Amino acid sequence: MALSSDEVERYARHLVLPEVGGPGQNRLKAARVLVVGAGGLGAPLIQYLAAAGIGTIGIADDDTVSLSNLQRQVIHGTPDLGRPKVESATEAVARLNPHVAVTAHPLRLTAENAVGIVAGYDIVADGSDNFATRYAVSDACFHAGRPLVTAALGRFDGSLTTLRPHERGADGLPNPTYRCLFPSPPPPGSVPPCAEAGVLGALAGVMGALMAMEVIRAVTGFGEPLVGRLLMVDARSMRFETLHYAWDETNPLSGAASA
Repeated sequence: MALSSDEVERYARHLVLPEVGGPGQNRLKAARVLVVGAGGLGAPLIQYLAAAGIGTIGIADDDTVSLSNLQRQVIHGTPDLGRPKVESATEAVARLNPHVAVTAHPLRLTAENAVGIVAGYDIVADGSDNFATRYAVSDACFHAGRPLVTAALGRFDGSLTTLRPHERGADGLPNPTYRCLFPSPPPPGSVPPCAEAGVLGALAGVMGALMAMEVIRAVTGFGEPLVGRLLMVDARSMRFETLHYAWDETNPLSGAASA
């Protein structure tokens, strides 16, 4: 897949990186990435994926733009109030990079529809804000054999990991699933939503950019992905810590009982 002269100039800073170069940029151009959520995490994630030259970005979101979103959801603007987020995000991508195609999915991913949608992409990046969607997406990625980059935001903290449970690690054991890390959702009402607890706007930008880094790494193959590692960010003390986790043989997806 040859790069046009415009693309060569546009991606020049990637092309001079030996870890990316022409082959890596062509892999980015050929990649299909599904972004779940065009909100606080999805907004910077979509922008950096588009800037990097991902060939096709799918955007799944059933929400509309509200004024309280604009403190952190930087892909949308004041003129977009009331519009579906997939529409304003699609237009933002077109302004940023005309070489990127967007497929809009104006819906919420559920256990019933997620597998069919996920199967049409190479990689999934989940920036959703509710546990039902996170579990539906992670289960769908397992069944479809797709890598998943998933992140979450708190008030002043965030977390990020990459899941490839359809593959095995160097020890021969399966890579962990999302359910190995979080076996079940917390009880209803135990985690207050963003509207009640609040969230630091710039933190969403940090975590969304880190998600983009993991997606680009997964496509081009440089460095070491966050497989079996949960990156935790504390914005109050500006600390980055890593928790290691492993395959749980009791998990319902790839555990010993499922074999």
